[in-house]
Amino acid sequence: MRIGAHVSSAGGLDKAVDRAVEIGCEAIQIFCSSSRSWAFKPVPEETAQRFRFKADEADIGPSFFHAIYLINLATASTENWRKGIDSLVNYLGLAHQIGAAGVIFHSGSHSGEGYEAVLDRTAAGIETVLEESPEGPWLTIENTAGMGKHIGASFKELGTIISAVRPALRDRLRICLDTQHSFAAGYNVATPDGLEAMLAEFDETIGLDRLAAVHANDSKYPLGGGVDRHENIGEGHIGLSGFENIMAHPAFAEVPFLLETPGFDGNGPDKRSVDILKDIRQRVAAR
Repeated sequence: MRIGAHVSSAGGLDKAVDRAVEIGCEAIQIFCSSSRSWAFKPVPEETAQRFRFKADEADIGPSFFHAIYLINLATASTENWRKGIDSLVNYLGLAHQIGAAGVIFHSGSHSGEGYEAVLDRTAAGIETVLEESPEGPWLTIENTAGMGKHIGASFKELGTIISAVRPALRDRLRICLDTQHSFAAGYNVATPDGLEAMLAEFDETIGLDRLAAVHANDSKYPLGGGVDRHENIGEGHIGLSGFENIMAHPAFAEVPFLLETPGFDGNGPDKRSVDILKDIRQRVAAR
């Protein structure tokens, strides 16, 4: 289990590795463009080489990109559907260029149509992304907290989306499990019984072999709150004991944990946040 965080790539993609080293990361997640804009600028090969060299030197990996927040493969807007596909193709192409493990994205919102009505459209979008992008990096769907009309809050829904994708492309799909989103959606990851029940559903509907990464976030809201609001580890409703419960489970033994917390100084994941997860890892290993 490697522990990392989402870090800024301001000033160049390779600068993200420098920031990851500063806070003690073993793995990394980054944006490669503005998270709230369709604009994408290709990364020069020289910069990609510097990223690969620095990551290798610091033994940081795996690397993941997080896709922009505008993507909605469930949308009825043909223009925005295509923009989302193009954005993911660009990100997967860059992931291939730097040797990243994959691109994590939110599948989107049904916008009042209902989940069943947008299933085929979402699967078709995923298929198009995979057809137009290089093989290697995983296209990784993140579970949602259940806010509004977002799809993918339950693992049954995510499993149905994966099953709707053609088998020839399906092997390139993975899941990122967000602890806060799971908790907000009603999965009590803070207790042994709740965690076991969630993982049983995950295995039955998706398969634990598709679990590629964990977004390690505590929750500002109580169980089942349905709101996507992250808190620092130990300061939310999952708590330190909840993360001990999660990190002790063998299903996560070789899965990277990536922090997306506010940070104790309010500027995103910091060294204190990374060290908290490392301490929990050490305690559960000692047990």
